[in-house]
This record gives sequence, C-alpha cells and structure tokens, in this order.
Amino acid sequence: MPHVLLVDDEAALCESLTYTLQKEGYTVTTAADGHSAIKQFHKQVPDVILLDLMLPEVDGMEVCWRIRAFSNVPIVMLTAKDEDIDKIWGLEAGADDYITKPFNTRELLARIKAVLRRRSGEQPS
Repeated sequence: MPHVLLVDDEAALCESLTYTLQKEGYTVTTAADGHSAIKQFHKQVPDVILLDLMLPEVDGMEVCWRIRAFSNVPIVMLTAKDEDIDKIWGLEAGADDYITKPFNTRELLARIKAVLRRRSGEQPS
C-alpha cells in the first residue's frame, strides 16, 4: 500500500483528501506545517508527498528544498498559488508535479499514480 504524506494546513481539505486517498488504497499521514512535515518524513519515509506551498512556520518551498537535499521521493505541489512564476519556482525547487487548487480529485489521483509509476520504473499498461 503506497504511503502518502499530505502536507496542508487546511483541515477540511486534509480530511476529505485523506478519506479519498484511503479509499483508493493509500496509507496517509498528514502534517499541518513545515516542521511537522519534515519530522513526519524522517519518522516514516513516504512514497509520495503532496505539499502545499503556503504553510505556517516553514513554507512548502523550504520543505521541498530540505527534502531534496537528501531524497528523491516524488513531491507533488498542491497549492492555491497559480502564477506561472510560482509553478516554475516549485518545479525548479525539486517538485515532480504542480497542481493548483481547486483541483479535480480524479486528476490528482492520476498524477499521483504517474509519479509513483515513474519512480518504480513500471511501464504503463
């Protein structure tokens, strides 16, 4: 069962997305701020990270840089920041994908599967 680390400070979003991901067969751990995200990452390395940019304490960009310093785990930015420059910075910081809120849940699930497939080297069927 793939493990997702969901990092977002919006409790309602975390709750609904956790439910959806679990229903799709994922194990989900959540973190509401950057410090907690990094702690959770070290506690149990996830298969993929869904990371908001606008977080309390340590922002998502800093979390991405810190994790990229020692890990290649797939990171999908999931954020309301929708300017082109934000997307470019997110991808250049090490994110594997960038999705803006509001988002289509089916598309998010497809993108998670895609980054996991690339990571494992599986060929699409």
